[in-house]
Amino acid sequence: MFQDISLEDWRSLKDRAGVTTIDVRSPSEYKLATIPGSLNIPLFNDEERAEVGTLYKQTSIEAAKERGLEIVSAKLPSFIKEFSKIPGNKTVFCWRGGMRSKTTATVLSLMGIRSYRLTGGYRTYRQWVVDQLDTLTFHPNLFVLQGHTGCGKTEILHKLKEKGVPVLDLEGMAGHRGSIFGGIGLESHNQKMFDSLLLEEILTMQNSRYITIEAESRRVGKVVLPDLVMNKKENGVFIRIELPLEERVRQILQDYRPWEHPEACSQAFKRIKARIHTPIAHEIQTSLDAGKYEVAVEMLLRYYYDPRYAHSFHQYDNEDSYFVKAATALEAFHQVEQILEQHQQNLR
Repeated sequence: MFQDISLEDWRSLKDRAGVTTIDVRSPSEYKLATIPGSLNIPLFNDEERAEVGTLYKQTSIEAAKERGLEIVSAKLPSFIKEFSKIPGNKTVFCWRGGMRSKTTATVLSLMGIRSYRLTGGYRTYRQWVVDQLDTLTFHPNLFVLQGHTGCGKTEILHKLKEKGVPVLDLEGMAGHRGSIFGGIGLESHNQKMFDSLLLEEILTMQNSRYITIEAESRRVGKVVLPDLVMNKKENGVFIRIELPLEERVRQILQDYRPWEHPEACSQAFKRIKARIHTPIAHEIQTSLDAGKYEVAVEMLLRYYYDPRYAHSFHQYDNEDSYFVKAATALEAFHQVEQILEQHQQNLR
């Protein structure tokens, strides 16, 4: 009762009829990278996978199969119960469409649960993602939010998305805010997971007239933005946002909540300390140690981030750029929203 299905057919089925995609690899494999939106119902946990793999390499294939069968047999009732909770079509996959997904699909079939098995597994999906990012034509134009650190660009993007505006949240997909302190309190994604999330988002927005993004550098945390995005960004329409320094400090404290991560903040600062004039660096360190985060953030902006990023405001000068000067991020959001609405009216 199970059927092998190609990646192309799976995507068609997913878009047309809806299908729950289930990753039967171990939790650590799933956490590292998976198909966006998939659930994890592992055939083996991490320890079991390691045990079977060791037998496969050091003893024999038969010994590995026998031990795998013992493990699966013991957990079969709970394994089937997890799948029974999921309504509708189900597609299972493992690393390369091998024994784990075949075993799962076969067992489900024996229990009267219809399923599909993704041919080639995650490895085929990953290669498709890489090929698409290399060859895809990115149709919508970009509006690019630019501004000094703390000017609320991410908050503005989130509010635009709530209003139904097409948004690519690159930092959200990377699990990183882009700066030295950007990973604090977040779980960063690796390149594989980022690429998958990015491509799936782009494909859903290909018919949009425009997409709004933040003006990121090529590297965001652990990931590197593909040429597909970088080339489109360079030709985008820039909206340059300016907020008062005190509002930017407030915004950063709100976003980062440094008092919840004092050690992480201190360790991050050590990575840039040598780039700041020694007396200033000492004062920043003292403020961090004393929990005077408002003082530390203001000095970091004045003496490190603002000088470092000042040149970027003039990197993409063109006649289509807009300038937003506001007292708060909320006020800036309303101005950006008006710019986008006016742009839409001009296209009609």
